[in-house]
Amino acid sequence: MLPADLRRAEAEAVEAILAALASQTKGFWTAEFRFEGLRILPVALRLLSALTHAHSDARLVFPDAGAAALAKRDAAEQAAGITELSGIKRLQQADGGSDGLLVLVAPTPADYEDVEAVCALHRGSVVLLNGKLEDAAVGIGTVARERRKGFLSGWQSAYALIPTGDGALRRAFPQDWQLYRQDPDGYRFVREFEAKPDAEQMTDALEGEGGGVVRGLKAVDRLIEGLQN
Repeated sequence: MLPADLRRAEAEAVEAILAALASQTKGFWTAEFRFEGLRILPVALRLLSALTHAHSDARLVFPDAGAAALAKRDAAEQAAGITELSGIKRLQQADGGSDGLLVLVAPTPADYEDVEAVCALHRGSVVLLNGKLEDAAVGIGTVARERRKGFLSGWQSAYALIPTGDGALRRAFPQDWQLYRQDPDGYRFVREFEAKPDAEQMTDALEGEGGGVVRGLKAVDRLIEGLQN
Protein backbone atom coordinates (compact mmCIF):
# COMPACT_ATOMS: atom_id res chain seq x y z
CA MET A 1 0.00 0.00 0.00
CA LEU A 2 1.02 3.58 -0.54
CA PRO A 3 2.08 5.51 2.59
CA ALA A 4 -0.75 7.63 3.95
CA ASP A 5 1.32 10.79 4.46
CA LEU A 6 4.80 12.29 4.12
CA ARG A 7 6.06 11.12 7.52
CA ARG A 8 5.12 7.52 6.73
CA ALA A 9 6.76 7.88 3.33
CA GLU A 10 9.93 9.11 5.04
CA ALA A 11 9.92 6.15 7.43
CA GLU A 12 9.49 3.82 4.47
CA ALA A 13 12.31 5.59 2.65
CA VAL A 14 14.68 5.18 5.60
CA GLU A 15 14.05 1.42 5.67
CA ALA A 16 14.58 1.19 1.92
CA ILE A 17 17.78 3.27 1.98
CA LEU A 18 19.24 1.24 4.86
CA ALA A 19 18.45 -1.98 2.99
CA ALA A 20 20.08 -0.60 -0.15
CA LEU A 21 23.20 0.51 1.73
CA ALA A 22 23.48 -2.91 3.39
CA SER A 23 23.30 -4.66 0.02
CA GLN A 24 26.72 -3.45 -1.13
CA THR A 25 29.82 -1.82 0.33
CA LYS A 26 29.73 1.16 -2.01
CA GLY A 27 26.89 2.34 -4.18
CA PHE A 28 25.21 5.34 -5.74
CA TRP A 29 21.54 5.47 -4.74
CA THR A 30 18.64 7.83 -5.37
CA ALA A 31 15.72 8.76 -3.11
CA GLU A 32 12.83 10.74 -4.55
CA PHE A 33 9.81 12.52 -3.09
CA ARG A 34 8.40 14.26 -6.16
CA PHE A 35 5.60 16.28 -4.62
CA GLU A 36 4.85 19.73 -5.96
CA GLY A 37 5.67 22.40 -3.39
CA LEU A 38 7.59 20.02 -1.11
CA ARG A 39 10.14 21.74 1.16
CA ILE A 40 13.09 19.38 0.92
CA LEU A 41 15.14 20.87 3.79
CA PRO A 42 12.99 19.50 6.67
CA VAL A 43 12.82 16.13 4.89
CA ALA A 44 16.61 16.07 4.53
CA LEU A 45 17.19 16.94 8.18
CA ARG A 46 14.81 14.24 9.38
CA LEU A 47 16.46 11.76 7.02
CA LEU A 48 19.91 12.60 8.42
CA SER A 49 18.63 12.12 11.96
CA ALA A 50 17.19 8.70 11.09
CA LEU A 51 20.20 7.48 9.12
CA THR A 52 22.78 8.42 11.76
CA HIS A 53 21.46 5.69 14.06
CA ALA A 54 23.01 3.15 11.68
CA HIS A 55 25.55 5.40 9.94
CA SER A 56 27.06 7.79 12.48
CA ASP A 57 29.32 9.24 9.77
CA ALA A 58 26.42 10.31 7.53
CA ARG A 59 26.56 13.86 6.20
CA LEU A 60 24.09 16.07 4.35
CA VAL A 61 25.78 17.78 1.43
CA PHE A 62 24.06 20.83 -0.06
CA PRO A 63 24.89 22.36 -3.45
CA ASP A 64 26.08 25.65 -1.97
CA ALA A 65 27.21 27.27 1.27
CA GLY A 66 24.02 29.29 1.61
CA ALA A 67 21.79 26.21 1.67
CA ALA A 68 24.15 24.49 4.11
CA ALA A 69 24.12 27.53 6.41
CA LEU A 70 20.32 27.56 6.41
CA ALA A 71 20.26 23.89 7.33
CA LYS A 72 22.71 24.46 10.19
CA ARG A 73 20.56 27.33 11.45
CA ASP A 74 17.43 25.15 11.46
CA ALA A 75 19.17 22.18 13.06
CA ALA A 76 22.12 23.41 15.13
CA GLU A 77 22.40 20.04 16.87
CA GLN A 78 23.09 18.41 13.49
CA ALA A 79 25.53 21.06 12.23
CA ALA A 80 28.54 18.71 12.40
CA GLY A 81 26.89 16.48 9.81
CA ILE A 82 26.01 19.27 7.37
CA THR A 83 28.28 20.69 4.67
CA GLU A 84 28.31 21.78 1.02
CA LEU A 85 29.87 20.35 -2.13
CA SER A 86 32.84 22.71 -1.98
CA GLY A 87 33.51 21.61 1.61
CA ILE A 88 33.60 17.94 0.63
CA LYS A 89 35.89 18.76 -2.30
CA ARG A 90 38.32 20.55 0.04
CA LEU A 91 38.29 17.54 2.37
CA GLN A 92 38.97 15.19 -0.52
CA GLN A 93 41.86 17.31 -1.75
CA ALA A 94 43.41 17.28 1.71
CA ASP A 95 42.86 13.59 2.47
CA GLY A 96 42.95 12.07 -1.02
CA GLY A 97 39.27 11.18 -0.84
CA SER A 98 36.38 10.98 1.61
CA ASP A 99 34.62 8.25 3.59
CA GLY A 100 31.25 7.65 5.18
CA LEU A 101 27.75 8.16 3.83
CA LEU A 102 27.00 11.27 1.82
CA VAL A 103 23.43 12.45 1.19
CA LEU A 104 23.48 14.99 -1.63
CA VAL A 105 20.45 17.25 -1.27
CA ALA A 106 18.68 18.41 -4.44
CA PRO A 107 21.62 19.16 -6.73
CA THR A 108 20.68 20.59 -10.14
CA PRO A 109 22.24 20.22 -13.61
CA ALA A 110 24.43 23.23 -12.78
CA ASP A 111 26.03 21.14 -10.00
CA TYR A 112 26.74 18.15 -12.22
CA GLU A 113 30.52 18.55 -12.49
CA ASP A 114 30.94 19.01 -8.73
CA VAL A 115 28.74 15.99 -8.00
CA GLU A 116 30.68 13.81 -10.44
CA ALA A 117 34.01 14.97 -9.00
CA VAL A 118 32.92 14.31 -5.40
CA CYS A 119 31.57 10.86 -6.25
CA ALA A 120 34.78 9.93 -8.06
CA LEU A 121 36.86 10.50 -4.91
CA HIS A 122 34.37 9.20 -2.35
CA ARG A 123 35.09 5.77 -0.89
CA GLY A 124 31.68 5.21 0.69
CA SER A 125 28.10 5.25 -0.53
CA VAL A 126 26.20 8.26 -1.85
CA VAL A 127 22.47 8.95 -1.74
CA LEU A 128 21.05 11.52 -4.13
CA LEU A 129 17.97 13.08 -2.50
CA ASN A 130 15.60 14.70 -4.99
CA GLY A 131 18.46 15.35 -7.35
CA LYS A 132 18.02 16.39 -10.95
CA LEU A 133 21.17 15.97 -13.00
CA GLU A 134 19.67 14.53 -16.18
CA ASP A 135 19.65 17.78 -18.20
CA ALA A 136 23.38 18.36 -17.69
CA ALA A 137 24.30 16.87 -21.07
CA VAL A 138 22.36 19.45 -23.09
CA GLY A 139 24.55 21.57 -25.34
CA ILE A 140 27.88 19.81 -24.73
CA GLY A 141 30.14 17.69 -26.93
CA THR A 142 29.54 14.06 -27.78
CA VAL A 143 32.40 12.70 -25.65
CA ALA A 144 31.33 14.66 -22.58
CA ARG A 145 27.71 13.71 -23.16
CA GLU A 146 28.55 10.00 -23.29
CA ARG A 147 30.69 10.30 -20.17
CA ARG A 148 27.87 11.95 -18.28
CA LYS A 149 25.37 9.42 -19.57
CA GLY A 150 27.60 6.66 -18.20
CA PHE A 151 27.89 8.34 -14.81
CA LEU A 152 24.14 8.87 -14.47
CA SER A 153 23.38 5.28 -15.50
CA GLY A 154 25.32 4.04 -12.46
CA TRP A 155 22.71 5.29 -9.99
CA GLN A 156 20.15 2.87 -8.57
CA SER A 157 16.83 3.73 -6.98
CA ALA A 158 16.58 3.06 -3.25
CA TYR A 159 13.26 4.86 -2.83
CA ALA A 160 10.81 6.74 -5.01
CA LEU A 161 7.31 8.08 -4.51
CA ILE A 162 6.23 9.91 -7.65
CA PRO A 163 2.68 11.14 -8.28
CA THR A 164 1.51 10.76 -11.87
CA GLY A 165 -1.47 12.19 -13.68
CA ASP A 166 -3.50 9.02 -13.06
CA GLY A 167 -1.97 7.66 -9.88
CA ALA A 168 1.46 7.16 -8.34
CA LEU A 169 4.70 5.29 -8.92
CA ARG A 170 6.54 3.80 -5.94
CA ARG A 171 9.78 1.93 -5.38
CA ALA A 172 11.12 0.79 -2.01
CA PHE A 173 14.29 -1.30 -2.24
CA PRO A 174 14.47 -4.28 -2.57
CA GLN A 175 10.96 -4.36 -4.01
CA ASP A 176 10.25 -3.71 -7.67
CA TRP A 177 8.63 -0.57 -9.02
CA GLN A 178 4.90 -0.48 -8.27
CA LEU A 179 2.24 1.45 -10.16
CA TYR A 180 -0.98 2.59 -8.49
CA ARG A 181 -4.14 3.98 -10.09
CA GLN A 182 -6.08 6.77 -8.42
CA ASP A 183 -9.74 5.80 -8.14
CA PRO A 184 -12.56 7.87 -6.58
CA ASP A 185 -12.22 5.90 -3.34
CA GLY A 186 -8.41 5.78 -3.17
CA TYR A 187 -5.36 4.25 -4.82
CA ARG A 188 -5.41 0.76 -6.33
CA PHE A 189 -2.32 -1.33 -7.05
CA VAL A 190 -2.02 -2.02 -10.79
CA ARG A 191 1.23 -3.91 -11.45
CA GLU A 192 4.94 -4.20 -10.79
CA PHE A 193 7.90 -3.48 -13.06
CA GLU A 194 11.48 -4.72 -12.69
CA ALA A 195 12.78 -1.39 -14.04
CA LYS A 196 11.31 2.09 -13.82
CA PRO A 197 8.48 2.19 -16.38
CA ASP A 198 8.22 4.91 -18.98
CA ALA A 199 5.05 6.86 -19.74
CA GLU A 200 3.87 4.41 -22.40
CA GLN A 201 4.30 1.40 -20.13
CA MET A 202 2.35 3.11 -17.37
CA THR A 203 -0.42 4.09 -19.75
CA ASP A 204 -0.70 0.52 -21.05
CA ALA A 205 -0.88 -0.83 -17.51
CA LEU A 206 -3.48 1.71 -16.37
CA GLU A 207 -5.68 1.16 -19.40
CA GLY A 208 -5.37 -2.60 -19.28
CA GLU A 209 -4.79 -4.93 -22.19
CA GLY A 210 -6.74 -2.64 -24.46
CA GLY A 211 -4.54 0.34 -23.70
CA GLY A 212 -2.83 0.35 -27.08
CA VAL A 213 -6.18 0.22 -28.87
CA VAL A 214 -7.56 3.03 -26.72
CA ARG A 215 -4.56 5.23 -27.47
CA GLY A 216 -4.88 4.41 -31.15
CA LEU A 217 -8.53 5.48 -31.18
CA LYS A 218 -7.65 8.69 -29.34
CA ALA A 219 -4.97 9.40 -31.93
CA VAL A 220 -7.50 8.89 -34.72
CA ASP A 221 -9.93 11.23 -32.97
CA ARG A 222 -7.23 13.91 -32.71
CA LEU A 223 -6.40 13.48 -36.39
CA ILE A 224 -10.04 13.86 -37.40
CA GLU A 225 -10.40 16.93 -35.20
CA GLY A 226 -7.30 18.41 -36.79
CA LEU A 227 -8.64 17.83 -40.29
CA GLN A 228 -11.95 19.45 -39.36
CA ASN A 229 -10.36 22.63 -38.00
